[in-house]
Amino acid sequence: MNFEITPGAPESPVILHVPHGSRALTPEARQRILLDDAALSAELDHITDAHTGLIAARATATASRTPWVFANRLSRLVVDPERFPDDREEMHAVGMGAVYLRTSHGEPLRDNDSAHVEDLLARHYRPYATAMAGLVDARLAAVGHVVIIDVHSYPSHALPYELHATGNRPAVCLGVDSFHTPESLRDAAVRAFAEVGDLDVNTPFSGTYVPLDHYRRAADVSALMIEIRRDMYMAEPGGAPGNGVEPLVRALARLIDAVQS
Repeated sequence: MNFEITPGAPESPVILHVPHGSRALTPEARQRILLDDAALSAELDHITDAHTGLIAARATATASRTPWVFANRLSRLVVDPERFPDDREEMHAVGMGAVYLRTSHGEPLRDNDSAHVEDLLARHYRPYATAMAGLVDARLAAVGHVVIIDVHSYPSHALPYELHATGNRPAVCLGVDSFHTPESLRDAAVRAFAEVGDLDVNTPFSGTYVPLDHYRRAADVSALMIEIRRDMYMAEPGGAPGNGVEPLVRALARLIDAVQS
C-alpha cells in the first residue's frame, strides 16, 4: 500500500493527514525520473515535508484523545494526492499537477507520457483517494462529523515553482477553505500555535485538503491545513529535526484536543 492508516480513538472525529512526508519512490517511478541520483536527492530535500510524520506521531501520542492518522508512504514525486488529477489544478501550468513533470526549480522531472501518467494515477492516486474518502465516511458514520488537519511544511525561502511567493512567510501558515473551514476551527488553530511564532492565513499557501467525494459537498467535513516553516524545527533543506519540534508537537496536540472537546 502507498498509504498507512493508524487507527485512533473510536470517538475521535480528527484525521491527521500527512501527505508529503516520505522520500520513498517505487522502482517504476524511479526508472522514469530523468534526474541522476545526486539531483534526485537534492530535489527530495527541497520537495519533502521532512519530519511532519514525526510531529504528527508525537502529537497523536500527546493528545488526550488519540486522533486517526492517514499518512502517505510514498514521495509526492510519485503522485501528489492533494492535487486535482486534471488541468483545473493551477499547479498543472508549471508541470506540478497530480503527477509532476517538472522539479521545484522548473527542470524536467519525467517525460510527459500520458500512458505513464495514467498508470501512476491508477496505481497510486486513485487508491489513495478512495481510501481517504472511505476513512472520512467511516468517521462520519461513527461520530457524525470529521475534522481533517493537513500537516505540511514549507521552506523559509521560496522555491521557483511557487506561484504565490511574494507574500509573508510566517512561522505557521493556516490554510483555510470558505466551505470547509469554520471560523471556530481557524481560531482554535490560532490559539494552539500562538507560542510557536507569527501566523498568517492562506499566505503563502492557501486552502486545505478534502477528498473529492466530499469537497464542497459535505458540510460536516471540516478541514484546516497547517504549513510549518522548516527553519522553525529542522536544518534546511533536508536535514535533521531540532529543538523546535517539541513546541510544534505541543501546539498540534492542543489543536487536536480543542476540536475534540
